[in-house]
Amino acid sequence: MLNAIANRVIHNDKHHTTRNGLLDRDFAQNEHKSWKIKNNVCGEPKFMTSSPRSSEAIAPKRLNFLTKLAFGAGDMGTGMTANLVAFSFLAFLTNVAGLSPGKASLILVIGKIWDAINDPLVGFLSDRTRSRWGRRHIWMLMGSIPFGISFGLLWFVPGSGISENLKFAYYLVVSIIFFTTYTTVNLPYAAMTPELTQDYDERTTLNSFRLAFSLTGAILGLVLGAVMAQLIPDDPRQQFFVLGVTCGVISILPLYLCIWGTRSHVKTGEAALQIEDDSDANLTVKQQFKILLNNRPYLFVIGIYLTSWLALQITATIIPFFVVNWMQLDSFFLVALAVQGAAIPLLFVCSAISQKLGKRGLYGLGMVAWILIQSSLFFLQPGQTTLLYALALAASFGVATAYVVPWSMLPDVIELDELRTGRRREGVFYSFMTLLQKLGLALGIFLVGQALEFAGFVSATPGEAPPPQPESALLAIRIAIGPLPTICLIIGLVLVYFYPLTRHVHADILLKLNERKRQAALDKEQEAN
Repeated sequence: MLNAIANRVIHNDKHHTTRNGLLDRDFAQNEHKSWKIKNNVCGEPKFMTSSPRSSEAIAPKRLNFLTKLAFGAGDMGTGMTANLVAFSFLAFLTNVAGLSPGKASLILVIGKIWDAINDPLVGFLSDRTRSRWGRRHIWMLMGSIPFGISFGLLWFVPGSGISENLKFAYYLVVSIIFFTTYTTVNLPYAAMTPELTQDYDERTTLNSFRLAFSLTGAILGLVLGAVMAQLIPDDPRQQFFVLGVTCGVISILPLYLCIWGTRSHVKTGEAALQIEDDSDANLTVKQQFKILLNNRPYLFVIGIYLTSWLALQITATIIPFFVVNWMQLDSFFLVALAVQGAAIPLLFVCSAISQKLGKRGLYGLGMVAWILIQSSLFFLQPGQTTLLYALALAASFGVATAYVVPWSMLPDVIELDELRTGRRREGVFYSFMTLLQKLGLALGIFLVGQALEFAGFVSATPGEAPPPQPESALLAIRIAIGPLPTICLIIGLVLVYFYPLTRHVHADILLKLNERKRQAALDKEQEAN
């Protein structure tokens, strides 16, 4: 069944029949007409059907290699910190700081909920920010240093005489500060993508650079974790604190490199998109949310992103418990490195596959492979270490696909909204996408932590080795590593099958947008004369 769905997805993206081409044309045509009726625009210019020359007609400016490198570097620090939180924070709180799984997961879920709530606020404000640094860069400049400091404080363990409730309060406050500063640097950064390029395939390449740096940062954090485990083997509290401070400092520097390398292109892109100071100024958050919900392709992107990243987050959260408590290995860092290290070169393989098969075809291939691998982890037995590493390496293609596809789909959806409304709302679209994603992830982390506590997981005493676990806790760990992520991935595969924005649809949308901008420029000239 999974192979059938994947084959249908690939076939539909790669081979468009005449009927599908007409449907694609009509989709973009109807969106353009609805905008004209709403805005009282008369006349209908001739519609151009999609063809290999569509992108040539639009002639978007290509980005040079150094600009792509600079843009990608902006996600290195956030990728490093987010990955360490995803893989290590729950295990750190239970096995090093000595909190119960229930309280530890509650810290994470409250932090993630706050992280989700502040996304629309930062997106809303960044869309309206006017400064000599542009709409996005000023947020990255102001938030970078608090971002690095708060991350280091996450891994500090208060003195041994501190009660569990006071520890809970400390980690809750620091996590809220960290997630706030994370949003102020990462969300404006992500919203720069449509402002750098309008090209369908160029955006996939740009996101490949971004995610390559994100994974590089993630891997660097895991490598540093493995190094700290060797350098400070007998004191986990000092080990994690030194790791947190080191990564906090490192995470600040790439943000400045990104700002320096993309500033001129972002300013040019903002001007080209004709951003207006009063854009949607009178719309409330509720009204904007309603507009987003009326964008059907956007709902598909949210679902695809949510299911992919929920599977990834659940896996990352449970891996330390699975590797140490079930597989009985000393450290989980090498297993995590196997998955993410192999995913870096595969990001560019994914970009090449996407140009041949489309984004839906790429996602279909990646998810089928990942589903087969993820489901098999439930049956893995202690002692099968070689097989564990082999499965970790094989899963990297699916992980790379989950990184690339949803983020490269989102700019296309934003242009569909511009075709409908005549407005650019990158910050709102990115913020609401991450809001729903983070709420889903918060729920996933919370359920994992609560399930471990319900199953009788035994927390460690600070400064001591992790205790043995009952069979019920080990079964809960195996269910969380296998069946739960697999269900999420299957849902994502079904959603991408029905996703409507193909390459042909997007080309027609850009043709209409450029046609509208040329007409607006002509009208402005006539008014001036």
